[in-house]
Amino acid sequence: MPDNSVPIDGVGENAQAGTDPYSALDASAATTLSDRWSVRDSALAVVGLAALVGGTVGLLVGLLHEGVLMLQALAFDLPDGERLGQSAPDLLRTLGVPVAGGLLLGVLSALVRRWRPNDIVDAVEANALYGGKMSLIDSLRLTVTTALSNGSGASVGMEAAYTQAGAGLASTLGQRLRLRRADLRTMVGCGAAAAIAAAYHAPLAGAFYAFELVLGGYTLAALAPVGAAAVLAVAASGLLTGGEVPLALGRPVVIAGWDYAACGVIGFLAGWLSILAMQAVTAAERGFKRLPIPRWMRPAVGGLAFGGVALAVPAVMGSGPGAVPPELAGGALALALTLVAKILASALSLGSGFRGGLFSASLFIGGLFGGLLGIATDGLLPQLGIDSGLLLLVGMGSVAAGIVGAPVTMVLLVLETTQDLWAASGVLIGVVLSTTVVRQAFGYSFATWRFHLRGVPIRGAYDIGWLSELTAFRLMRRDAKTVPATLTVQALRRLYPLGAAKLVFAVDEKGTYAGMVDMAAVHDPDQDATATETRVADLATKADAVLMPGDDARTVLGRFGSAESETLPVLSSPTDRRVIGYVTESFALRRYSQALERQRGEDLGERGLWGRD
Repeated sequence: MPDNSVPIDGVGENAQAGTDPYSALDASAATTLSDRWSVRDSALAVVGLAALVGGTVGLLVGLLHEGVLMLQALAFDLPDGERLGQSAPDLLRTLGVPVAGGLLLGVLSALVRRWRPNDIVDAVEANALYGGKMSLIDSLRLTVTTALSNGSGASVGMEAAYTQAGAGLASTLGQRLRLRRADLRTMVGCGAAAAIAAAYHAPLAGAFYAFELVLGGYTLAALAPVGAAAVLAVAASGLLTGGEVPLALGRPVVIAGWDYAACGVIGFLAGWLSILAMQAVTAAERGFKRLPIPRWMRPAVGGLAFGGVALAVPAVMGSGPGAVPPELAGGALALALTLVAKILASALSLGSGFRGGLFSASLFIGGLFGGLLGIATDGLLPQLGIDSGLLLLVGMGSVAAGIVGAPVTMVLLVLETTQDLWAASGVLIGVVLSTTVVRQAFGYSFATWRFHLRGVPIRGAYDIGWLSELTAFRLMRRDAKTVPATLTVQALRRLYPLGAAKLVFAVDEKGTYAGMVDMAAVHDPDQDATATETRVADLATKADAVLMPGDDARTVLGRFGSAESETLPVLSSPTDRRVIGYVTESFALRRYSQALERQRGEDLGERGLWGRD
């Protein structure tokens, strides 16, 4: 704990100089009180701080939301009460505003990069690699550029700005108060939870967004602060936005029998659509990088490109849900055209350098996809009687879960916005299948895919700092028993009699790993007849089941599962495959569990409800 007595007047040199002696007593009492109670040492104080952060972030989200709507109305000369994308586009504004906004964004970004060339750390990355530390300046920088992008009509959402601003504010406040590392990570989750909760007026969805994406898991220690932040954020944002629920369908849905199977089919297809949408952004980004133009001009070119798409399909502009609801937007051809155009416009926007995310865009894409399948089902299989509104919600939640990587969040979002438990049950089936497809076929959500492209070695908030430090090199034992692969079984028996070793590692004449040998098989009586002829190489197995020194604990444990082995060798490098040690599954599990318990101890804290125990 920092020494809070140092800056108090009347102590030390001032007291010795003859100042009021009572000031020293006051300082001593203040120091004693500070030692007995502070935010660092009180679970209740952390909850109160989280509630304060939630209310502040809720107001901030409301202001940003109204500000961007006002900017869009001015830039595109929208009539009162009309949202971007709801009416026929004006040729000059539809092309000119995105180009002008992209040019302004490119110039500003180029100037800022000279001052702050570093990448902006978002909430997931901050909690995974930096113990919850974020820069408020960088967070504001992303918030401003995202608002400018959305105000220019780019096909991106504002959720990235909301979560960055909320998490950055919470992190900065936590750093100023010198919170513990675990509490600081929780505060970052509180800021993100408040942002999503305020944006969709859904406190449960906001809270689980933090648990799934920012904190990497649900813990009792984080429940109270995250929940308080989400609830206060909804209350505060409602003062500015009037409590508007952007995803409400407006009617209950019907689900029974085979409808659940239909939800599963939509979820399976939505998983592949999610992968397509994420890959489209990557392809667009690579395409813009190949253009022979300066980096600062790319957003302007991208603005011209998606502006052209918007001339044909106005609904692609902005985040999407402000446009005509998918089930009312026309027939199958219109929905299909809008679906393709929205994916293309989002890819062009993000690929060219506009800032934003795919949270709301994925909901809109999923709604279009579900609405399209609803029309197809009604036309081809009317006897099934499947509610088209149900398919719309399942498509919305499934695509969003696949892209964002937060399945529980999407189920709760549908539940809170529709207040329909049956609809949520159908969405749950679709979400499970969608995320399974994405995880198995692609392995990343949109956020973690962007980390991968940048070379950041994390797949989620669960890859926290201590886990990356618990590597195979630190877990391994260095007394690995290696034997030449050309050695005979008889010679190996003499070298290691029965009971002397359970496992040895075979190496070739260059010292390269050639597989592991179970000594129980070596001493098997069935080997007696051929012991002088059989070579160690003939008994070596699992030559490809290896660990590298830098593999973290999660990778190590996953490798044990895939290799179905209790022991794995650690090699010096992928190219120089010399055995430098080995790791046993039991030891790795024990060390991993110890690290988790230590982390949970930090989360729970050595503190009571009011202060130190």
